[in-house]
Amino acid sequence: MKKSVLLFSLCFLCVLTSVASDTISITSPDKNLVCRIFLTGPAGGSGNLYYELNYKDKAVIKKSALGINLKSPALQLNTFDLVEKNISTTDESWTPVWGEVKQIRNNYQQLFLRLKTKDEILVNMVFKLFNDGVGFRYEFPQQAKLKHFIIAEETTQFAVTGDHKTFWIPGDYDTNEYAYYTSKLSEIDATGGKFSQEIHAKTYFNTNGVQTPLMMKTGENLYINIHEAALVNYPAMNLVIDKSSNILNAHLVPDAVGNKAYLQTPSKTPWRTVIVSDKATDILASKMILNLNEPSKIVNISWIKPQKFVGVWWELHVGKSSWDYSGSQVGSQQATRVPHGANTANVKKYIDFAAKHGIDAVLVEGWNAGWEDWFGNWKEDVFDFVTPYPDFDVKEITAYAKLKNVQMIMHHETSSSVSNYERWMDTAYRFMKNNGYNAVKSGYVGQIIPRGEHHDGQWMIKHYERAIAKAAGYQIMVDQHEPVRPTGLHRTYPNYLACEAARGNEFNAWSSGNPPDHETILPFTRLMGGPMDYTPGIFKIKMNFYDTAKKEQVHTTLAKQLALYVTMYSPLQMAADLPENYERHLDAFQFIKDVAVDWDDTKIIEAEPGDYISIARKAKNKDDWFIGAITDENSRTSILPLNFLDAGKKYLATLYKDADDAHWKNNPEAYAIEKFMVDAKTILKLKLSPGGGAAISILPVGNSDIKSIKNYK
Repeated sequence: MKKSVLLFSLCFLCVLTSVASDTISITSPDKNLVCRIFLTGPAGGSGNLYYELNYKDKAVIKKSALGINLKSPALQLNTFDLVEKNISTTDESWTPVWGEVKQIRNNYQQLFLRLKTKDEILVNMVFKLFNDGVGFRYEFPQQAKLKHFIIAEETTQFAVTGDHKTFWIPGDYDTNEYAYYTSKLSEIDATGGKFSQEIHAKTYFNTNGVQTPLMMKTGENLYINIHEAALVNYPAMNLVIDKSSNILNAHLVPDAVGNKAYLQTPSKTPWRTVIVSDKATDILASKMILNLNEPSKIVNISWIKPQKFVGVWWELHVGKSSWDYSGSQVGSQQATRVPHGANTANVKKYIDFAAKHGIDAVLVEGWNAGWEDWFGNWKEDVFDFVTPYPDFDVKEITAYAKLKNVQMIMHHETSSSVSNYERWMDTAYRFMKNNGYNAVKSGYVGQIIPRGEHHDGQWMIKHYERAIAKAAGYQIMVDQHEPVRPTGLHRTYPNYLACEAARGNEFNAWSSGNPPDHETILPFTRLMGGPMDYTPGIFKIKMNFYDTAKKEQVHTTLAKQLALYVTMYSPLQMAADLPENYERHLDAFQFIKDVAVDWDDTKIIEAEPGDYISIARKAKNKDDWFIGAITDENSRTSILPLNFLDAGKKYLATLYKDADDAHWKNNPEAYAIEKFMVDAKTILKLKLSPGGGAAISILPVGNSDIKSIKNYK
């Protein structure tokens, strides 16, 4: 049910008799947050626009400027007269197609401001204040004096209150595949650091530049997250830190000629978002970014299915096989020749494994001609997305998968030759449908073509949306890799199941890898905007298993890899390791088979960015619960009350935990499995090893099942 209450509406031309000073306040539904908007300037003149945000009487964002500079026409939109204002409240609930919870409440107080510059340009500002934060954006209504225009830069500011502890990655126009740094704001040095050599396409722009989502913790233990929502037809926002004032200034990704955005009225920017709480768990539970996105544009959603998959992927990264038909291996992972992985016989083995263990689908990378010479060459016409290599029989594999009741997932590596992909998309999607594929993993490795464009610029933002929308027209689900970080657009396009847009698990196979705290930071940063295809489930942790000369490894224990299926939310989850590695540990693999990919409820039990996270989730349309608990490089004891279980009901808990001597570096594959009875009064106390974790399935049982299993002690 939706309830909208108009508190007041006032329409006037602002008349200033002394010092122009209009202050308008809105308050969150729970009264904890207050956002004040100021229009201040000299007596008798127009005013500059500012805002500030307080939480429980503590400053979160100090007085910060708002505005946009245009290149054409050459105008600075930062001095305004107030023409109209109104405040309203909304309280409604909506049901996501898939997600972490069954229903989402959308409850906020809204301020609408109609503003006019001295040049009679109209600009609307809209603020929505929720219990968990604020979103605001600029709108350009249709008007006679502004039609086509070019954005030079936003002058949006976020003036934070101090030198906060910050979890960040360098500002970059083309990649977000960095491991996270933790430092004070004043200590940020975004020149790329030790991870820059591992990234294929990167474009630094400022030593003090950082990407959003940006996570901070104040000295007063407030948690603050800055990001954006509903990024459509506009470049992504980075932040540049003024270390002398602790002001974070918006910085938009430019195009090939240095412009930021080309717009036509009516148009609007993405929402700028600030999520805040004195509890870290509230940050992870926030649905504000989703609420700021438009409802689904897809009417018939029956074909959209969350799923698990295996595939020809990890074996490529560890050097067992090659994407390239010649076996010379794309990129720098393997210098010697190895077999081509995407051959019919090998793919059938994955299909057999999926069918045997109830895994929904199989992904195959390297199936199509063109992998030989594009990598790093900035080549345009690389792939046609319909021509298989000679050893990959599309028809035979399609028929075999259908016989085994396994779905196939297509792979489209665009090689960042996006103009080429645009020409081929319809043909490629028709090819998929004709051969029974209903999901595609698309990749954007390398420098963008058209040359000079960036992964996170307006041209590419429009492309990502076009690709998702076009795929929806063919009833195809999408998993994008190397795109812009998500901003909740999966509400509008629920076929957009997941994306990468961060440093994934594969970096552990051939680089310095992901530090043990990486997965405790990602939910507070990258995952704030949407689910991630992180590809968990690696059981063979050390890469010297494949080559004795290799020193690389996954920086977690095996038990933590299981826990990631719960803590790293995604409706598209890969069991990423090789089938033979799972066959050696079928008892642990059982959790991957059992864990759900779609949920009715989620409880964030405990969390601290960079340190630990414990999450419980209830499977869609079932009474089954699953828990994931992870830690950083430090061991810890995780305290998990099970008070979310139904009172008076008994459950069988299966615990997959680190062995007593497990350690991410020295003994990562040591695990133990225990079974015991629990109920809503049970409080679990679990020891997590350094870099470790625990995964738990909690399934309701009947009386006949209780006698043989002991209660938890």
